[in-house]
Amino acid sequence: MRYSNPVIQSDYSDPDVIRVGPDFYMVASSFNHVPGVPVLHSKNLAEWRLVNYVFDRIPFPRFDEVQHGQGAWAPSLRFHNGKFYCLIPFPDEGIYVSETEDIYGQWSPLRPLLKGRGYEDPCPIWANGRCYVVFAFVKSRIGFNSKLAVFETDEELKTPAEDYKTVYDGHDIAPNIEGPKFYRRNGFYYILAPAGGVSSGWQVALRSKNIYGPYETKVIQIQGDTEINGPHQGALVDLDDSGERWAFLHFQDMKAYGRVVHLQPAKWVGDWVLCGEVKDDNLPGQPVSGGEYPLDIKTNFKLDPSDEFDGEKLSLIWQTPANRAEGWYEFKRGLKLNCVYHGGEALSDVPQLIMQKVPHLNFSVKTKCKLNLVNDGDEVGFVVFGREYSYICVVRRDGQNYLEIRKGIVGGQCDETLAKSQPYDEPYVTFQMSAKYEPANKLTYKFTFGKVAFTHKFYASKGVWTGAKIGIYARANGVSRGCGTFKFFRVVCTDKRVGG
Repeated sequence: MRYSNPVIQSDYSDPDVIRVGPDFYMVASSFNHVPGVPVLHSKNLAEWRLVNYVFDRIPFPRFDEVQHGQGAWAPSLRFHNGKFYCLIPFPDEGIYVSETEDIYGQWSPLRPLLKGRGYEDPCPIWANGRCYVVFAFVKSRIGFNSKLAVFETDEELKTPAEDYKTVYDGHDIAPNIEGPKFYRRNGFYYILAPAGGVSSGWQVALRSKNIYGPYETKVIQIQGDTEINGPHQGALVDLDDSGERWAFLHFQDMKAYGRVVHLQPAKWVGDWVLCGEVKDDNLPGQPVSGGEYPLDIKTNFKLDPSDEFDGEKLSLIWQTPANRAEGWYEFKRGLKLNCVYHGGEALSDVPQLIMQKVPHLNFSVKTKCKLNLVNDGDEVGFVVFGREYSYICVVRRDGQNYLEIRKGIVGGQCDETLAKSQPYDEPYVTFQMSAKYEPANKLTYKFTFGKVAFTHKFYASKGVWTGAKIGIYARANGVSRGCGTFKFFRVVCTDKRVGG
């Protein structure tokens, strides 16, 4: 069986992966979106399904409002003494941890391990009855980067650290080093980390006999003559208990498509790991476009972006850009979105957007909504969201409904109306969108109301540290009993390579 990269054509940024017995688990960044820190499961590293999130709410009051690009940055996942530990950095608050014995169940409330601004990308390792955590620094918060540090805590990660020790300075040979991951093999401690930046960097490995160094450095993967730019932050994972079979997963920045996940072979040469295609054992590997499944196991795991809204809760695929509030939605013959007042005109500040990641290179979306707009200003719509965004909506004005198409920008005060319709008297509206990949990494799309296509052609924009997102919403400009009930949200992949 063969796989093609990326194995996840969706924005699962900063992936960390572990193996527990025959199962592989992944966590990824979620930033300001909740539920936060997605948990994915695989049997073969090529096929993945979304099974859980680490937390439902970000435990800081400011995240009740939209905080673009903030929140939960690159987490790490480890299994120790029968428990899963997820370490999560909040760059303005500090490094926190949650734990569980059941990765599919409830995780513990987040508790602090190192408070303060400017810390990112933590990863633990256990030795001598203690836990050591490596992490990096956020220049915009603390004034510098390109360094790695380690702090110490107890084995169960109960005791917050008060200080840390810098163990590596990458300014000369590994600038912008970040995203460190701790490993141990054959008497060495290893730190794997990307350097050089998200869009044009490379992978390095550090090794030492001592957790606190000094560390040797080796470049282990570069873009080379491939089209896989970066290749950026990821995870080394063993395939079995032999200690000899390994793989490496990392992300590639594809702009509006987000940071998609690639699977690479990995091999050890003289106590250094090399990732990707290795043409010369003395040189770094290069990313592969695909290969044989690391494990000869076939599953039906996939990330399903469609939702028939026929249950009692949202599919795991959906997130909101701020902590959810009571009254935003309910299930009543579909997903009933209430027209909630938030204030302001720009859609980018609305917390009750129900959104998901861009699911494929080429795809179409159809969603049908029953209208019950009561007051002037009541509105329901479909959005393609990023730093620049556009959306189609039905809005009530002067006692009548109208179709409109608009665009806006994060940080803007109000959105621009591009097209308006005559009064719309139908009780239902069908929003449709078709998206197409254009080299290099451009996502183009157009909207359709029912059978009427607008002539506007849009280029999707990536968000703040994320890819573009697609989703639905309802809102009002005052207290209202209006709503829109979405009957389904159907996504069709139109990539020829997967048979559409």
